[in-house]
Amino acid sequence: MCGRFIDPNLRGTEFELSEIKIQPFKRRYNVRPTDPVLIWSGEPLSAAWARWGLIPAWFKGTDPKDWKATTFNARIEEAKDKPTYRTAWRYGRCLIPIGGFYEWTGAKGTKQPHFIQSAGNAETLWLAGLASPWHELLTCTIMTRAANAGMLDLPDRMPVILDPEEREAWLAGSEDLTLGAGVALRHHPVQRFGLRDDGPELIEEMDY
Repeated sequence: MCGRFIDPNLRGTEFELSEIKIQPFKRRYNVRPTDPVLIWSGEPLSAAWARWGLIPAWFKGTDPKDWKATTFNARIEEAKDKPTYRTAWRYGRCLIPIGGFYEWTGAKGTKQPHFIQSAGNAETLWLAGLASPWHELLTCTIMTRAANAGMLDLPDRMPVILDPEEREAWLAGSEDLTLGAGVALRHHPVQRFGLRDDGPELIEEMDY
């Protein structure tokens, strides 16, 4: 799964913030479900902010808190057929850029966080996502798949992380369940942190 991540660093890339008409923002190192996240979608591809935690357009509530389901992650193997995600699967494909994400191991109360990032030089991981408008609010979810060898000893699910060819295929409506299987990742343990903690120190490797 993916329950916390850090913002991407898009400075000096083809996705430089000034070019996509998104106001510069302070990079966050502890992005949580229900926070606004940056997504890319549409044709031509453009950037927007979306609430992390998908709410389907058909939901009749009046406040996002009325939606009680946990929808910040969606299994790629199941989303096509689930009522919550069916429409977004067909019409709401998006990409969610991140700089890395966290997973936890160990027993409740003593869980150890780990920071996961690209095993290569890439600073940005591009996740497969689904976006859904709800009233005036754009919402989104991150697709997950079975973990690969790069997640050894960590939870058995991971985000669907796409290479350039896979990004195009995902946005075009691919139903290939092997997307993201070949991504190379590395991880290291970090200090435990709280719900509201933030800053680059959160991703520093822990000294034993």
